[in-house]
Amino acid sequence: MRYRKITKDNIHDHILVCLSSSPSNAKIIGTAAMMAKAFRAEFTALYVETPEEELMVEADKRRLAENIEYAKECGAVVTTVCGDDIALQITEFARISGVTKVVLGRSSVSRGGLIKKQSLTEKIIRLAPELDIHIIPDSSIEGKRRKKHIFSRKSLISLIKELAISALILGAASAIGFGFHYLGFTEDNVVTIYILAVLVTSVLIDSKICWALTSAAGVLLFNFFFTQPKFTFLAYDKGYPLTFIVMLMASLITGSIAARMKKQAKLSAQVAYRTQILLDTDQMLAKSKNADEILVVASKQVRKLTSRGVILYPTWNGTFGEALIFGDEEERIEEYINDDERAAAFRAYENNIQTGAPGSLYSAECMYFPIGIKDEVYGVIGVVPGKKADPFEQSIMVSIIGECALALENEKNIREKEEAAVRAENERLRADLLRAISHDLRTPLTSISGNAGNLLSNDSFFDEATRRQIYSDILDDSVWLISLVENLLSITRMGEGRAKINKTAELMSDVIDEALKHVNKRKTEHRIKVSLENELMLANMDARLIVQVIVNLVDNAIKYTDCGSTIEISAKQDNGKVLVSVSDNGYGIPDKMKEQIFDLFYVGDNNRSDSRRSLGLGLALCRSIVEAHGGRIWVEDNYPRGASFCFTLQTKEIEINE
Repeated sequence: MRYRKITKDNIHDHILVCLSSSPSNAKIIGTAAMMAKAFRAEFTALYVETPEEELMVEADKRRLAENIEYAKECGAVVTTVCGDDIALQITEFARISGVTKVVLGRSSVSRGGLIKKQSLTEKIIRLAPELDIHIIPDSSIEGKRRKKHIFSRKSLISLIKELAISALILGAASAIGFGFHYLGFTEDNVVTIYILAVLVTSVLIDSKICWALTSAAGVLLFNFFFTQPKFTFLAYDKGYPLTFIVMLMASLITGSIAARMKKQAKLSAQVAYRTQILLDTDQMLAKSKNADEILVVASKQVRKLTSRGVILYPTWNGTFGEALIFGDEEERIEEYINDDERAAAFRAYENNIQTGAPGSLYSAECMYFPIGIKDEVYGVIGVVPGKKADPFEQSIMVSIIGECALALENEKNIREKEEAAVRAENERLRADLLRAISHDLRTPLTSISGNAGNLLSNDSFFDEATRRQIYSDILDDSVWLISLVENLLSITRMGEGRAKINKTAELMSDVIDEALKHVNKRKTEHRIKVSLENELMLANMDARLIVQVIVNLVDNAIKYTDCGSTIEISAKQDNGKVLVSVSDNGYGIPDKMKEQIFDLFYVGDNNRSDSRRSLGLGLALCRSIVEAHGGRIWVEDNYPRGASFCFTLQTKEIEINE
């Protein structure tokens, strides 16, 4: 048995580049892309979304979005994970995904302070020493910019509000501490109340400054109210300073852990929500029946993801359509339906590129995303201004639009295949019709023209009996041609839905008698019997069309049975319906033909009793008429021999008004 052993030497490389808002991150991405091309390796770009992302300035957010787009252009598969420990997230992703090489940027920003912190590169090397780490110089000033932003974005009113909440929590903790003290609880129990207050503050308030101040204030309040001497910041017991330090450290640690868990829970909830939207989008697109539903689903999902109004410009047959809006009335989306916005959306459609948003190419207030694959664009989705979308959210939105484009492409391919199948079937039917007509009309037309020529040239040489026989032959052939034309016209009207059906209550006996008046003249050569369960049996029908059905079935029996055979027409009530059957004692119909005998142009291999071939129109017309009446038609064996064609009609009760 042959096999191939997989070793480290023949496993393909997988290169991972880390994304950030650093100005030099584009250089790192480009270097990683060249490495991936050189090694013929898989290429992944990873972005770690942290709680601190909310502190990014707009310039950093825009640069991060540009870096993500550049990574996609370089052929990278962009992936986003969430967590507050960037090094841990990178190493875990690398381990799970089989990454062999990691490309990072090395920051030249000075890391001052008494305690030297490990860099991102050093942490990754410590956590995953087996990875190949490639360092690209990175002169980022991200840390300084972010620190400045922390203090600049916090408003005084918000800070005062958070400090007031912290003061209320500390006041409540002090009140509970006094209660514990008077109930005889020890000071250790009171300390836990203040630590709990710090924990509650870190959960309710996002500001690190507030819960840090709450930790310090809790220590001071405990010292002031519950240690000897009371109501001073002095302490007689030598162990109290250590107690204060432990209390402060415990408060800071618990507060920090609670704040981190809160932010992590928030990130996890956002990821779960966005992932669920993406999964729901896939399912809803799969259930969509046409292009209109696909576009509406995608627009609603984009609105649900971004919580902003959405404008959809569909395209119909290559024409840029009118705008459809998705949103609430208070959002006033109609303000963005103007010539300038439409022009930006049209540029997105025409050039298959993203347009809109102030400061970008083809500037507009809304952002417009084309829904297209390759050179085919099916529409444009616009997102109205609002909360700035983070890169992960925008990536999900682009994925939704991409899934929409793929669904539209699949729907188009399926529709084109169905149309091609219909065209092929129509061509086949047309070819069959022309072939059958050209073959089968030649015999009666030749007979008519030949007999008419004989009468014109040799009329004086024929005796009366011969002359009448020629007249009879011309009449038979003419009646056959008229019947053929009537069937062609009727089945065309039924297929196009132009046949008008006027149902009334009719006696089955009258309908059968009328049909027998129009049956082929050769009926005199066969015995035709009529058997009715009830002479007053009523059915709800268009009598003219049902007469044609019975005529076709009887003519069919006459054509395919020998002279002297018996044909029976019967009608009876069966489970609230009228069951009509036309039976003969001829050669019968093989089982393999029974399923196809009602198909258009199907003639089978039965031999007729005369020289003409059938076009396969009569039974197809019968099925169309019966189904238009809400009934069904089928063929079964007539024992001991022959065939029986049956169909059902809705019965009609006689109403007697006394």
